Amino acid sequence: MNTLPMKASWAIAITYLLHCTVAIAEPVTKPFTTLQQQAEEVAALLTGKMDTSAQAIANSKAPNVQMTTCRIELTTPADPQSIFLYQEQAMSTSLDKPYRQRFLQISPSPLSQSVRSRSYKPTDPTRWSGLCDRAADSIERTVNLSDLGTPVCNVFLKRVDTGYMGNTPIDGCPANVRGAVRITNHIELTIASMNTWDRGFDTQGKQVWGAKTESYQFRRKEVGGKR
Repeated sequence: MNTLPMKASWAIAITYLLHCTVAIAEPVTKPFTTLQQQAEEVAALLTGKMDTSAQAIANSKAPNVQMTTCRIELTTPADPQSIFLYQEQAMSTSLDKPYRQRFLQISPSPLSQSVRSRSYKPTDPTRWSGLCDRAADSIERTVNLSDLGTPVCNVFLKRVDTGYMGNTPIDGCPANVRGAVRITNHIELTIASMNTWDRGFDTQGKQVWGAKTESYQFRRKEVGGKR
C-alpha cells in the first residue's frame, strides 16, 4: 500500500488541527451593522409616543410630559442618507398645545462613527401642531426643506448593549432660551424608554434650567419600531 512521505503526513495533520482549533475558538460576535442601519434604528426607537407619567407619580415635582414623534418626508430630499422626523412635547393635560416642537434629521456621521440627530426649530410651529395625528401617507406629512427652520443643536449617538447613548458637543450648543446661552444634553435611548438630561446655562456657566438630580424619564406608550 502506498503511503505519503512522513513530512507530508505531518503537514496535513497540523493543518487539520489548526483549522479545527480556529473554528472552535472563533468568538461569537454581534451582527455587523452599518451606520446607515444604525440611523434607521435610532429613527425607529424615537418614533411613537412616550411620557413621563411614571416619574410624575413617583416624584410630585416632576412634570407629566408627553413626547410624540413621527416620520416625515421632504418634497426635495436634501440627503438620501437622512431620515426626517417631527417631534413635539406637551404637558399631558394640554396635548393640543405643545410647548416644544422640532424637526429632527437623523443621519450617519462617519467622522465620529456615530448617528447624528440634528434638531431644527420650525419657522411656523403652530402650523405643525398635531402633525403626527395626521395619516402617515397624508400629503400633510410632507414638508418643504425651508419649513425645517433654524438648526438648533446636534446630538451624536453611539450604539451600546441597551440601545443608544448620545451627547451634545463638549461645549454644548449656543442658545437663547429662558436665560440660557448654552444648552447641553445627554440621552439614553432604548426600545422602551428615553432618559434625557437637558440643561441650560447662563453667561456665567450657571445652570438656569433643566435636569439636576435625575433625568427626564420618558417611557414608551406606543412602539414605533423594533430593534
